Amino acid sequence: MRTLAKQLTQKWPEALMRFGLRALAPLQDDATANIRLPLSGECRAGTVYLVGAGSGDVELLTLKAARLLMQADAVVYDRLVGDDVLALIPPGTERYYVGKARGHHSVPQADIGHLLVSLALAGKSVVRLKGGDPGVFGRMGEELAALAQASLSAHIVPGITAASAAAAGMGIPLTDRSHAQQLRFITAQLCREGGTPDWAALARQDETLVFYMGLSKVEAICHGLRQAGLPDTWPIMLVANASQPDQQSLTGTLASMPDQLRDQPLPSPCLIMVGSVVSMVAHSPAARGATLAR
Repeated sequence: MRTLAKQLTQKWPEALMRFGLRALAPLQDDATANIRLPLSGECRAGTVYLVGAGSGDVELLTLKAARLLMQADAVVYDRLVGDDVLALIPPGTERYYVGKARGHHSVPQADIGHLLVSLALAGKSVVRLKGGDPGVFGRMGEELAALAQASLSAHIVPGITAASAAAAGMGIPLTDRSHAQQLRFITAQLCREGGTPDWAALARQDETLVFYMGLSKVEAICHGLRQAGLPDTWPIMLVANASQPDQQSLTGTLASMPDQLRDQPLPSPCLIMVGSVVSMVAHSPAARGATLAR
């Protein structure tokens, strides 16, 4: 892994430079001849960067995220960050794994905040690397609060969230004029008291619903939406490991999906998409290359 990390660390800047030179080759005037890809920014000591690692495909990582990973003194990362992304971290960089899995939290959230604060107060530049986008169900707010309480500087670097990656991987839009005028991201964890979703408000036929962290609650989601008025035949899709080589999916209806999932279990992490836009999968050329279990 260290050898791979070294190779990737060396090759990424070279590849990006070659890409920039090729893109600029046809340009002749002086004003455009000096354009360069923005890879020369700072990773400041005593600063924490809350960085989105994207959906798992290393090529979907932003240029800024890749640069910060190569520059940081310390990287604090989650379970859903892929090995290819971690391979961009140079040897010698401090690494701290604070991943969480359903039913098992390896490091309490408060301790993660304390770790970020202690590293930054020690004068280190810190990347807090989160799967997907740090601001979408990533508990970023709690970490920002801990850093603010310590009067530490923090910067947010967005990433491609799982909903975007899953829809793209299946070759469909999240919204379409003929299917959805609204889009909602919903956590299926129901971790707060009285946190049961307002099923009546969610049971609309003019929007796309995307449930995060809901693999164990598929039956409850299907039941709640049907009880609130959506038809039994309303489309639903589950996508596991979106954008990664082992991406898997199930498409069906609110009535059929619980049994389908029991017959063909999917791994976590898994995203749940509900809405008529899911019906577009059947006609998508891009979906033909995806691993579909029907």
